[in-house]
Amino acid sequence: MMNQRSEVRGPVFATLRLGRQESGAARQQSIAIGSNRLLLNILPVLAAAMLFFLAPLPATAQEAKQRTSVVRLTPEVKKAITRGLEFLAESQLEDGSFGTGNKPGGTALALMSFMVQGHIPGEGKYGKTMAKAIDFLIACEKKKGYIHEGSSRGMYEHGLAVLALSEAWGQSQDPRIRETLMRAVNCTLNAQNSEGGWRYGPNPTGSADLSCAAMQMVALASARESGIAVPEKAMQRAVDYVVSCEVRATGGFAYQTLAGAPMGGAGYGRSAAGTLALMLCGARNHPAARGGAAFVYSHPDSVYESAGNFGYSHYYAAQAMYQAGDKYFNRYYSKISKALLKKQSENGDWGGAVGTGFSILTLGVPYRFLPIYQK
Repeated sequence: MMNQRSEVRGPVFATLRLGRQESGAARQQSIAIGSNRLLLNILPVLAAAMLFFLAPLPATAQEAKQRTSVVRLTPEVKKAITRGLEFLAESQLEDGSFGTGNKPGGTALALMSFMVQGHIPGEGKYGKTMAKAIDFLIACEKKKGYIHEGSSRGMYEHGLAVLALSEAWGQSQDPRIRETLMRAVNCTLNAQNSEGGWRYGPNPTGSADLSCAAMQMVALASARESGIAVPEKAMQRAVDYVVSCEVRATGGFAYQTLAGAPMGGAGYGRSAAGTLALMLCGARNHPAARGGAAFVYSHPDSVYESAGNFGYSHYYAAQAMYQAGDKYFNRYYSKISKALLKKQSENGDWGGAVGTGFSILTLGVPYRFLPIYQK
């Protein structure tokens, strides 16, 4: 079983979002070259920073400009996201968590929801709210890096927590995130079973399922982008597992395999999850990824009203369609945005912390402030 110790390579991305930073080793090498070359390296960055500050900026992060040319965020969608964030901020519990039951999962989704619109932990309107959420997630770490709060399906909580902390690292100045992430990623790697996937608990025994596997894969992809070392062999085994779940007759993905073959039919939500996992883990051009994207894209309009596990399904579908390209995302986003606008309550709620978090993260893909949303 994989037991490699994760090592930090560098931060996620600069708070000013001038691009991902070079690794710590690369920075040390640049310094060693000499002061003249260092100056030459720094000048373009300083120039970019000056242009950044001279350019007209929004008054607050809530007015952050759209960061994708794929589709335009309408004023109605922006308002809905802002109302959703206000609902989340008002519903945060004293310990920094969100929701009831599955609190690490709800908290992770809420934390990423604030980040999707450009808010930063410890700064601005929601800075304290986000910092408290990070405190809660770090406090939920149990033995050997397992982040959960007693759920029988704790790896779902763990996967979302790893994703949220990976996305937050680089924005937050909290040094605890680094150490927590290293242990949490090791926990994920050590929980990978013989099939290459994951299930409900952190033990590498028993069968895997695609839903839980996809959540861990997306989290590992984010952690790797943030600078945590993730063995390529582990990622390839995970990719192989997802591919083994492909239902070739439809292009979608089954929940589990039996004797290495997909067991049962393909589902919308898990197919979106499997497609995204492949795309983020180095298999973007694999036939299974292309088939999964086509399967999700071709679903009838009824899926925008009553898909099973609605929030979960569209959280993955939005990202999978965005990664698949303009043709897929433009059509998808126009439909899901209209559906979600109709489903939001007057107080900004979409069904508690989990439902509201999923909805904001679905609507907020065009902002692209989260590194995981970048292609």
